[in-house]
Amino acid sequence: MKIAILSRDKTLYSCCRLIKVAQNCGHFIRNINPLLCYININPILPNIYLHGTMLEHFDAVIPRIGISSFFCGINLLRQFEMCGSYSLNTSIAITKARDKLFALQLLAKAGIDIPITSFVSWHEDTKNLIDLVGGVPLILKLVEGTQGVGVVIAETSRAAESIIDAFRIMNANILIQEFIKEADGCDIRCLVIDKKVVASIKRQSKIGDFRSNLHRGGKAYQIEITNQERDIAIKAASILNLEVVGVDIIRSNRGPLVTEINVSPGLEGIETASGLNIASMIIDLVEKRCCYSNNK
Repeated sequence: MKIAILSRDKTLYSCCRLIKVAQNCGHFIRNINPLLCYININPILPNIYLHGTMLEHFDAVIPRIGISSFFCGINLLRQFEMCGSYSLNTSIAITKARDKLFALQLLAKAGIDIPITSFVSWHEDTKNLIDLVGGVPLILKLVEGTQGVGVVIAETSRAAESIIDAFRIMNANILIQEFIKEADGCDIRCLVIDKKVVASIKRQSKIGDFRSNLHRGGKAYQIEITNQERDIAIKAASILNLEVVGVDIIRSNRGPLVTEINVSPGLEGIETASGLNIASMIIDLVEKRCCYSNNK
């Protein structure tokens, strides 16, 4: 089977693991940088080119598209889909999940509990927005941010107003969320693969930071989750039609709350903490969806 990974950096842990496992299974696998490709949108013969050479057909695509290359990456993924390649997560599902505001709206509509959240595109009614989420302290998030980048805490109303003003000057879209004090800088990353939670880790923020993202210096530990948390993670993945996804949950006084959806969850932290071969599970799913057999 021929597999493509869409990623700007093939040296990342996740890409290296997927490549190694796929090769050990006898597959041809290639990392493709979306920024180096161009496409021919043709109803009869759609093609993809890399460095001027037309790419061969790939049976499956594993998208690991970051924010910096999202526009190119998602359109390249659509082209692969046009060419008949199976995508681990579809371009439609990724687009929905990458929009933090839209994803939260879909989750809330389905009855999944989330932190109280407001959206602001201008600042004249800042006081009411702050009141809507229960006052300060509160969390402000860039809609387009990832890995904890663009996430800040405002301890006072004046600080919140200043931060909102600063984001407005940058023409940035931001979410305002209640601060869950009892979470104590921790969250739970549930990794869902094929409608099952295959691993769960507790992420603890570093001292002096409220963000638990591992890219921000947080630490990861294996954790047992409750049946309710398991059901919530699976339901969130199902609502967004994601085959492989990291669902981030915090424990609050009113129960588990979904805070983030990650369509390209990093494998290093969760493999290290859990001791599980997550990369192998992903390749197994690709084989299953492509009806691959070593006997073919």
